[in-house]
Amino acid sequence: MHTRTHAHAHTHIATSLSSSMRLTLWAAFVFLLQSCGSVPQSCHPTDEFLGRCSHNVQEEKPTCSELNLGYCNDLEYSRTIFPNILGHRTRVDAESGAEYLLLSVIHGLLNGECSPEIRLIGCSVLASPCQNNKMIKPCRHACEALRKDCAHVFEGIDMAWPYFLDCDRFFASNEEGCFDPLAGLRARQEGALSSLSPEEPSTIIQFTYTSNAQMYSLLKRTAAKCSHISHVYSIGRSTEGRDLMVIEFTNNPGQHELLKPEIKLVGNMHGNEVLGRQLLIYLTQYLCSEYMLGNQRIQTIINTTRIHILASMNPDGYELAASAVEDTYDPELANHEGHLLNGWTNGRTNAQSIDLNRNFPDLTSIFYRNRRSRHYRVDHIPIPDSYWFGKVAPETYAVMKWIRSLPFVQSASLHGGELVVSYPFDFSRHPQEERMFSPTPDEQIFKQLARTYADAHTTMSNNDTERCGASFYRSRGIINGALWYSFIGGMSDFNYLHTNCLEVTVELGCDKFPPESELYPEWKRNKEALLSFLESVHRGLKGVVTDSHGNGLKDATVSVRGIRKDVTTAEDGDYWRLLNPGTYIITATAKGYSRVSKRVHLPRNLDKAGRVDFVLEKVPIEPDIHDHLFPTVDSWDRFDPYNQFERYSQSDVGPGGIEREEKPWWWNYFSNSGVNPPQWLLRNI
Repeated sequence: MHTRTHAHAHTHIATSLSSSMRLTLWAAFVFLLQSCGSVPQSCHPTDEFLGRCSHNVQEEKPTCSELNLGYCNDLEYSRTIFPNILGHRTRVDAESGAEYLLLSVIHGLLNGECSPEIRLIGCSVLASPCQNNKMIKPCRHACEALRKDCAHVFEGIDMAWPYFLDCDRFFASNEEGCFDPLAGLRARQEGALSSLSPEEPSTIIQFTYTSNAQMYSLLKRTAAKCSHISHVYSIGRSTEGRDLMVIEFTNNPGQHELLKPEIKLVGNMHGNEVLGRQLLIYLTQYLCSEYMLGNQRIQTIINTTRIHILASMNPDGYELAASAVEDTYDPELANHEGHLLNGWTNGRTNAQSIDLNRNFPDLTSIFYRNRRSRHYRVDHIPIPDSYWFGKVAPETYAVMKWIRSLPFVQSASLHGGELVVSYPFDFSRHPQEERMFSPTPDEQIFKQLARTYADAHTTMSNNDTERCGASFYRSRGIINGALWYSFIGGMSDFNYLHTNCLEVTVELGCDKFPPESELYPEWKRNKEALLSFLESVHRGLKGVVTDSHGNGLKDATVSVRGIRKDVTTAEDGDYWRLLNPGTYIITATAKGYSRVSKRVHLPRNLDKAGRVDFVLEKVPIEPDIHDHLFPTVDSWDRFDPYNQFERYSQSDVGPGGIEREEKPWWWNYFSNSGVNPPQWLLRNI
């Protein structure tokens, strides 16, 4: 409990430093750079510009002296030399310089990222080792490696790379004889690895909470470390402008590969449900490190799967939740609620007070309304135009575009507050029934996906009669969402009815914001479940649908007799259909092509997806009256018809830079169409 208190206090301080300290630091730099001591007569033009040159001082003879520089006294050597590389003539000159000031605040300024390495490299410039009254410069390769790994941390706070860490000016090559300032740090890290017992993991993860700035930095560093299997990308920004950053793992990152399934994991949809966020951050480190260490299981997962991890879908809500939890530990505050009670309220919604898991289009009601119609498609249901007249969160919009842009097969959204895996439908088939079993056509495979996670978790499927107030002992830790409780506008229902993707919701435990001491035990409980879930995407069928010339057919339909939910092919004609073992009649068809059916048997011992390809022949297109009565793929493609999201990405600025009063999202639509908007809309301006 005390560990968590200090950790949050430190995070709070670090966050404050990154804003106010930056201004203080730059002000100090300006003053110090104008009043710095002088250097010998041979002066670099940059140093002269910075005010470091003086031509009236007699050059002093370099001599070795004891290292006595507060922030640099833990180096691997004990003697240094003045004047130093930067021209400081004495220890007092060095301690009063802007470089030393930066090193003293670097930890808080960068939120702890890269700060030990930058401090050691910086100290090797300020106080280089000395032998026989001769300076030994730090090694250029150490500086270059540091800049490659850590430049993005400075970019994250809009700060230039420190000039005194110029690898070409102040560092030497191995041939010149140099000193590696990071050798001792690496040796200690390797020693820590070698001291682990064989039973413990060889990947070292720091099981602490991670601020948004630390999360972004860590994801970027992980992607840089494993650049051959990973990269990061943003799917959009939150209400307050924070990146919705995804990290991808595959052996050919950046593009979809034929027949390689795509899977996503989403955390922190509710900002105060933070355990899933942390587990996904740890998972990214684990996948990268274990792949590099030669873990065959991890290498197989990454080489055969394209994994996308969105650790935080609601970074704005997390900021509020984290600050609220910190406040509960402030000894000056009364009425402490503690993390258990506090975590249920603060930061759940986004910065617009929108619950993101109630903000997706309600396609489930459309499904219930039309499911008995023989001609109505129950897959790839288009988004109704009325949805865009409501308030759509930028986070929701970004995730919808993401879901549509990639051929995801399987997904899990990590939440907190219970210990169970729920699966669609989440909205009851009878609106007046708050708890009613409401299965999808894929009930059996959904149960198997939920079972995969629950059974691999160390306690989720146990026969505990009471957990967090609910009882799931009869179903061993899984439940149909609407049978648990019904809600509308959920992300899992949207995934299922709008795309090929099957998504389950994983509730990780009673405490939404557990104490920091629980993070490592929770990682141990969930690690195997996460890995098993990633592996489970390789089940059922996969294949390619082509024409007679071997060209892949995009948006061809692959159906399973008896399961009224079709999947469509991706850009190059490949498809995936999650199925349990059994015998099925599979049919492939596309508009303007023949229909082909095959009988397929999936044995129980099949450890990978079976492959079934289809070749379709071109046939004349016959008009169908039902094309006009019921939605088709064309209407599915009509996403965001009124361009309403422009209100989040463009500001209306008038003359002189004065921002005009924002017009409603529908204003341009009616203006461009020449149609007058209805009076009820005008009254709401």
